[in-house]
Amino acid sequence: MPLLPPVPLAALTGLLSGYVLSIPVGPTNLTILNEGARRGFRWASLIGLGAATMEIIYCAIAFTGFAAFFSQGPIKTGMELASVVFLSILGGRFLTAKLSPTAGAREAEIQKRMRPHSAFMTGFLRVLGNPGLLLSWIVLAAGFTGREWVQPTQAAKLACCAGVAVGTNAWFMTLSYLVSCRRRAFGPATLLRLEHASGVGLLLLAASQAVALGLRLWAPAH
Repeated sequence: MPLLPPVPLAALTGLLSGYVLSIPVGPTNLTILNEGARRGFRWASLIGLGAATMEIIYCAIAFTGFAAFFSQGPIKTGMELASVVFLSILGGRFLTAKLSPTAGAREAEIQKRMRPHSAFMTGFLRVLGNPGLLLSWIVLAAGFTGREWVQPTQAAKLACCAGVAVGTNAWFMTLSYLVSCRRRAFGPATLLRLEHASGVGLLLLAASQAVALGLRLWAPAH
């Protein structure tokens, strides 16, 4: 039985997932690192705000269009299993990640073609150019719903999306501040260490979900 009421639990789930999934060394964070050092906190924070806006759109699409379908009967169990596998793969990728000079090449190409004229649109297009994030949120939305961390109600879904908004913006604002004010103490190497730590956390979460799912499936048979 959840320790929190449905809406606060959904908001907390969204906040934590939004924050952790924003940490990896990807095109958005690298752009903030580069631009924050050159143009300051305001420019970097607007890049983060644009990226967070597109991330929230992906999250909302996942919850409104797919989560309800994946929360029924055998499909629910299948998506819970898929969520465990997805978190394991994601955690493994975070844990073994390395710095790459070609990170975000596809997103950069889309940005070049569309030629954004503002920091906000730069961040927005960085995330728009990575449609794999939508698939990630579909799997996560199904897993959260299956685990009942997010109830299949409009209030809970909105609370989760709001939590994602707070979590992603909190990370990007923090990163923008650190880069613009403490450039020498914070760079790609530090970001990579945080990504590795996030990988450990995701693997532990996947293990706990696997144990809970196994116990639930084992109980009816005994």
